[in-house]
Amino acid sequence: MEVLSIIFELFFRFFFVGLFSVGGGLATLPFLTDMGEVTGWFNQMDISNMVAISESTPGPLGINMATYIGYQVLSGYGMGYGVLGCVTASLGLTMPALITILIIMRVLQRFRSSKIVEYVFYGLRAASVGLITAACLNVAKIAFFSSELMAETGNFFTAIDYKSIILAVLVFFGVTKFKKVHPIAFIAVAAVVGIIFKM
Repeated sequence: MEVLSIIFELFFRFFFVGLFSVGGGLATLPFLTDMGEVTGWFNQMDISNMVAISESTPGPLGINMATYIGYQVLSGYGMGYGVLGCVTASLGLTMPALITILIIMRVLQRFRSSKIVEYVFYGLRAASVGLITAACLNVAKIAFFSSELMAETGNFFTAIDYKSIILAVLVFFGVTKFKKVHPIAFIAVAAVVGIIFKM
Protein backbone atom coordinates (compact mmCIF):
# COMPACT_ATOMS: atom_id res chain seq x y z
CA MET A 1 0.00 0.00 0.00
CA GLU A 2 2.88 2.34 0.86
CA VAL A 3 4.53 1.64 -2.51
CA LEU A 4 1.28 2.37 -4.34
CA SER A 5 0.90 5.74 -2.62
CA ILE A 6 4.51 6.64 -3.51
CA ILE A 7 3.88 5.66 -7.16
CA PHE A 8 0.82 7.93 -7.30
CA GLU A 9 2.69 10.75 -5.55
CA LEU A 10 5.64 10.36 -7.93
CA PHE A 11 3.38 10.50 -10.98
CA PHE A 12 1.36 13.52 -9.86
CA ARG A 13 4.39 15.49 -8.63
CA PHE A 14 6.08 15.02 -12.01
CA PHE A 15 2.82 15.75 -13.79
CA PHE A 16 2.78 19.09 -11.95
CA VAL A 17 6.42 19.73 -12.96
CA GLY A 18 5.66 18.91 -16.59
CA LEU A 19 2.57 21.11 -16.56
CA PHE A 20 4.30 24.28 -15.35
CA SER A 21 7.97 23.99 -16.39
CA VAL A 22 7.67 25.98 -19.61
CA GLY A 23 10.96 26.08 -21.51
CA GLY A 24 12.44 22.60 -21.37
CA GLY A 25 14.71 20.63 -19.06
CA LEU A 26 16.45 23.46 -17.21
CA ALA A 27 13.08 25.03 -16.42
CA THR A 28 12.24 21.93 -14.34
CA LEU A 29 15.02 22.65 -11.82
CA PRO A 30 13.16 25.16 -9.60
CA PHE A 31 10.27 22.69 -9.36
CA LEU A 32 12.63 19.78 -8.62
CA THR A 33 14.33 21.84 -5.90
CA ASP A 34 10.95 22.42 -4.29
CA MET A 35 10.04 18.72 -4.69
CA GLY A 36 13.26 17.66 -2.96
CA GLU A 37 12.64 20.01 -0.04
CA VAL A 38 9.01 18.89 0.41
CA THR A 39 9.50 15.12 0.00
CA GLY A 40 13.10 14.62 1.18
CA TRP A 41 13.71 12.32 -1.79
CA PHE A 42 16.87 14.21 -2.81
CA ASN A 43 18.86 17.33 -1.86
CA GLN A 44 20.59 20.19 -3.67
CA MET A 45 23.79 18.21 -4.18
CA ASP A 46 21.77 15.35 -5.72
CA ILE A 47 20.20 17.85 -8.15
CA SER A 48 23.66 19.12 -9.12
CA ASN A 49 24.83 15.54 -9.76
CA MET A 50 21.64 14.75 -11.70
CA VAL A 51 22.19 17.76 -13.96
CA ALA A 52 25.78 16.65 -14.63
CA ILE A 53 24.71 13.07 -15.38
CA SER A 54 21.68 14.11 -17.45
CA GLU A 55 23.73 16.52 -19.57
CA SER A 56 26.31 13.80 -20.17
CA THR A 57 23.85 11.11 -21.27
CA PRO A 58 21.66 10.93 -24.40
CA GLY A 59 18.12 12.27 -24.24
CA PRO A 60 16.34 15.36 -22.93
CA LEU A 61 17.52 16.72 -19.58
CA GLY A 62 14.07 16.68 -17.93
CA ILE A 63 13.34 13.07 -18.91
CA ASN A 64 16.77 11.90 -17.77
CA MET A 65 16.31 13.56 -14.40
CA ALA A 66 12.77 12.18 -13.98
CA THR A 67 14.04 8.69 -14.82
CA TYR A 68 16.89 9.00 -12.32
CA ILE A 69 14.66 10.31 -9.51
CA GLY A 70 11.96 7.71 -10.18
CA TYR A 71 14.54 4.94 -9.94
CA GLN A 72 16.09 6.35 -6.76
CA VAL A 73 12.76 6.78 -5.00
CA LEU A 74 11.44 3.25 -5.64
CA SER A 75 14.60 1.14 -6.00
CA GLY A 76 14.67 0.56 -2.23
CA TYR A 77 11.64 -1.69 -2.64
CA GLY A 78 13.40 -3.89 -5.22
CA MET A 79 14.90 -3.70 -8.73
CA GLY A 80 11.51 -4.06 -10.45
CA TYR A 81 10.14 -1.15 -8.46
CA GLY A 82 13.10 1.00 -9.53
CA VAL A 83 12.22 0.41 -13.19
CA LEU A 84 8.55 1.13 -12.39
CA GLY A 85 9.68 4.39 -10.77
CA CYS A 86 11.57 5.36 -13.95
CA VAL A 87 8.49 4.78 -16.09
CA THR A 88 6.10 6.47 -13.65
CA ALA A 89 8.15 9.67 -13.25
CA SER A 90 8.89 9.92 -16.98
CA LEU A 91 5.22 9.42 -17.91
CA GLY A 92 4.16 11.99 -15.32
CA LEU A 93 6.59 14.55 -16.74
CA THR A 94 5.65 14.02 -20.40
CA MET A 95 1.88 13.58 -20.03
CA PRO A 96 1.03 17.32 -19.73
CA ALA A 97 2.96 18.10 -22.93
CA LEU A 98 1.19 15.29 -24.78
CA ILE A 99 -2.25 16.45 -23.63
CA THR A 100 -1.41 20.10 -24.40
CA ILE A 101 -0.17 19.29 -27.91
CA LEU A 102 -3.30 17.27 -28.68
CA ILE A 103 -5.49 20.19 -27.55
CA ILE A 104 -3.40 22.76 -29.43
CA MET A 105 -3.54 20.70 -32.63
CA ARG A 106 -7.31 20.89 -32.53
CA VAL A 107 -7.67 24.60 -31.75
CA LEU A 108 -4.56 26.35 -33.09
CA GLN A 109 -5.64 26.28 -36.72
CA ARG A 110 -8.82 28.07 -35.71
CA PHE A 111 -7.09 30.72 -33.56
CA ARG A 112 -3.66 31.05 -35.22
CA SER A 113 -4.35 34.65 -36.30
CA SER A 114 -5.70 35.65 -32.86
CA LYS A 115 -3.82 38.44 -31.05
CA ILE A 116 -4.62 36.79 -27.71
CA VAL A 117 -2.84 33.59 -28.77
CA GLU A 118 0.12 35.67 -29.93
CA TYR A 119 0.30 37.47 -26.56
CA VAL A 120 0.06 34.15 -24.71
CA PHE A 121 3.13 32.87 -26.57
CA TYR A 122 5.05 36.08 -25.77
CA GLY A 123 4.16 35.58 -22.10
CA LEU A 124 5.31 31.96 -22.19
CA ARG A 125 8.66 33.01 -23.67
CA ALA A 126 9.22 35.44 -20.80
CA ALA A 127 8.27 32.73 -18.27
CA SER A 128 10.75 30.34 -19.93
CA VAL A 129 13.59 32.85 -19.66
CA GLY A 130 12.77 33.45 -15.98
CA LEU A 131 12.65 29.74 -15.11
CA ILE A 132 15.84 28.91 -17.01
CA THR A 133 17.69 31.86 -15.44
CA ALA A 134 16.59 30.76 -11.94
CA ALA A 135 17.74 27.21 -12.72
CA CYS A 136 21.15 28.39 -14.02
CA LEU A 137 21.73 30.54 -10.92
CA ASN A 138 20.75 27.63 -8.68
CA VAL A 139 23.13 25.21 -10.42
CA ALA A 140 25.92 27.83 -10.33
CA LYS A 141 25.39 28.28 -6.59
CA ILE A 142 25.65 24.52 -6.00
CA ALA A 143 28.68 24.12 -8.30
CA PHE A 144 30.70 27.15 -7.16
CA PHE A 145 29.76 27.60 -3.50
CA SER A 146 29.58 25.27 -0.49
CA SER A 147 26.87 26.26 1.99
CA GLU A 148 28.10 23.56 4.40
CA LEU A 149 31.65 24.98 4.39
CA MET A 150 30.25 28.46 4.88
CA ALA A 151 28.30 27.24 7.94
CA GLU A 152 31.40 25.54 9.35
CA THR A 153 33.96 28.31 8.83
CA GLY A 154 31.77 31.42 8.67
CA ASN A 155 34.10 32.67 5.92
CA PHE A 156 32.48 33.42 2.56
CA PHE A 157 35.73 33.24 0.57
CA THR A 158 36.75 29.78 1.83
CA ALA A 159 33.31 28.46 0.76
CA ILE A 160 33.93 29.41 -2.89
CA ASP A 161 35.11 26.54 -5.13
CA TYR A 162 37.74 28.36 -7.19
CA LYS A 163 38.75 25.24 -9.14
CA SER A 164 35.19 24.78 -10.42
CA ILE A 165 34.95 28.45 -11.42
CA ILE A 166 38.23 28.25 -13.35
CA LEU A 167 37.09 25.04 -15.09
CA ALA A 168 33.72 26.59 -16.01
CA VAL A 169 35.43 29.69 -17.46
CA LEU A 170 37.86 27.56 -19.48
CA VAL A 171 35.03 25.38 -20.83
CA PHE A 172 32.99 28.49 -21.70
CA PHE A 173 35.88 30.01 -23.66
CA GLY A 174 36.66 26.64 -25.25
CA VAL A 175 33.07 26.22 -26.47
CA THR A 176 32.90 29.78 -27.85
CA LYS A 177 36.36 29.70 -29.48
CA PHE A 178 36.44 26.14 -30.85
CA LYS A 179 32.93 25.91 -32.28
CA LYS A 180 33.75 22.93 -34.49
CA VAL A 181 34.64 20.77 -31.46
CA HIS A 182 31.65 18.73 -30.29
CA PRO A 183 30.35 19.60 -26.76
CA ILE A 184 30.82 15.94 -25.74
CA ALA A 185 34.59 16.50 -25.95
CA PHE A 186 34.34 19.33 -23.39
CA ILE A 187 32.13 17.21 -21.12
CA ALA A 188 34.65 14.34 -21.27
CA VAL A 189 37.61 16.65 -20.55
CA ALA A 190 35.75 18.28 -17.66
CA ALA A 191 34.95 14.83 -16.20
CA VAL A 192 38.62 13.82 -16.37
CA VAL A 193 39.71 17.13 -14.77
CA GLY A 194 37.11 16.60 -12.03
CA ILE A 195 38.54 13.14 -11.27
CA ILE A 196 42.16 14.32 -11.31
CA PHE A 197 41.60 17.38 -9.10
CA LYS A 198 38.89 15.71 -6.94
CA MET A 199 36.34 18.45 -7.65
